[in-house]
Amino acid sequence: MRIPMVDVKRQYAAIREEVDRGVAEVLADGRYILGPNVNAFETEVADYIGVRHAIGVASGTDALHLALEGAGIGPGMEVITSPFTFIATAEAIRYVGATPVFVDIDPRTFNLDPEQVEAAVTGRTAAIMPVHLFGQPADMGALGSIAERHGLKVIEDCAQSFGATIDGRQTGSLGLAAGFSFFPSKNLGGAGDGGMVTTDDDAVAEHVRQLRNHGSARRYYHDRIGYNSRLDELQASILRVKLARIDTYNRGRRRVARRYADHLADLPLELPLEGGPGVHVYHQYTLLVDDRETLQQALADAGIASAIYYPVPLHRQKAFADVCGDLALPVSEQTAERCLSLPVFPELEDAEIDQVAEVIRDTLR
Repeated sequence: MRIPMVDVKRQYAAIREEVDRGVAEVLADGRYILGPNVNAFETEVADYIGVRHAIGVASGTDALHLALEGAGIGPGMEVITSPFTFIATAEAIRYVGATPVFVDIDPRTFNLDPEQVEAAVTGRTAAIMPVHLFGQPADMGALGSIAERHGLKVIEDCAQSFGATIDGRQTGSLGLAAGFSFFPSKNLGGAGDGGMVTTDDDAVAEHVRQLRNHGSARRYYHDRIGYNSRLDELQASILRVKLARIDTYNRGRRRVARRYADHLADLPLELPLEGGPGVHVYHQYTLLVDDRETLQQALADAGIASAIYYPVPLHRQKAFADVCGDLALPVSEQTAERCLSLPVFPELEDAEIDQVAEVIRDTLR
């Protein structure tokens, strides 16, 4: 049997009747932009995350961009962030005219190393953008303390962490603002692009609401130059169905992770950290292995998908050569050379997990 990295069709099949009914209602209603489903979804997400405001936007990248701009981050400022993440994190920093400052990661969580963050603070530093990578919460206690000591803003990248918590608090509620992605493969994924900004700050929320809608708070009156970045009503309808099940979905991902760990614990590889800062929701199940090429080929030969997130850290990307030069971040570089992600999604069956594990055991023993 072929095993994909993620199978969104299985999830849809389980909720098809409810999703189809909601989509049909939107089409019949005729309100496709900033309609009742967007409003309801924003309220429901704000309640779930535990913040006062949730603002739907067109993508996760836009969510980070608008969160930064709404927080007042702009030209001449520096934002400390991770090099071991998808490019959208640092793209958003460049979009507002600020400079991304990459610091190395913790080798077990794959998230920002607080000691490295503290050492990178300068007089131009305005914010820290931690990434809760693969669903593992960053060390927000330590990062929050650094931000408080230096008067910095914290903008969370929650693109991969919907439902992850630290001491009972949701990621997305632990900084000034946060950006979420609803890309189809995410823990809470739509049927296309979508994103959301969350914040407790009234001024940031109002700024973001204007930015997403051409800088307008009232139709045809524009207080600032904004963007066309609105969450579609159809997407909101679908996401509302899935939001009601997000805890179940995340428990399913954690079930998959536990079964992998049970099968793979005695092999010459490093498994994802369980028991780090907060509750991991396994957007990806990413291990470290020395002979990655051999293992990935063995999985492919068995019809099992795998992926490398991410093969080239951002400080080594051509797009950031102007701000990074020959910057060396050894943990990120070594992690990029050894990381491999296995299939993980709530509907993955035990027999499929066992098959993946059997191929890995046969390859590495």
